Amino acid sequence: MAIGQRIKFFRNKKKLTQKQLGEKLGFLGKTSDVRMAQYESEARIPKIDLVKEMANLFGVSTHALNVPNIDTYIGLMHTLFALEDMYGLKISEIDGELCLRLDKSSKEYTSMFDMLHAWQLQAARLESEEISKEEYDAWRYKYPELDTEQRWAKVPSQGLSDMLMQELDKTEK
Repeated sequence: MAIGQRIKFFRNKKKLTQKQLGEKLGFLGKTSDVRMAQYESEARIPKIDLVKEMANLFGVSTHALNVPNIDTYIGLMHTLFALEDMYGLKISEIDGELCLRLDKSSKEYTSMFDMLHAWQLQAARLESEEISKEEYDAWRYKYPELDTEQRWAKVPSQGLSDMLMQELDKTEK
């Protein structure tokens, strides 16, 4: 789904007209609905500042608006191919079912596993009715802000790492 479709999707979730959304974003008079129609049809692409403003107004992450264009099967397939290249996503067959899985030998495996596992936990909570569809959607559309499963770690700067390696080399000599 491209950005225009995502804007329309979240605008409709908020029960706003194009004119109302345009006015909330600071477009005046007749230009408000025209501008929103242009963004939704992708005749115009909003600048990042406006995307941030829309995301804030919708109560979602900017990532929820800026998703890859997967509105065609070919676009979806190329997105999946890119995920294979970048994150080690693999396709397999298990018991006659096609499944997407993570390649354990990929350097991205641990990070991707943690994120997908957090998603799976939320989906299971929805299925068991521990959380509502609205809570599940809030988790997805504000990810990673509302993710309590992740254990995000800070990585030391390259400068600090280099300095430590130099000191270690000195002690070994």
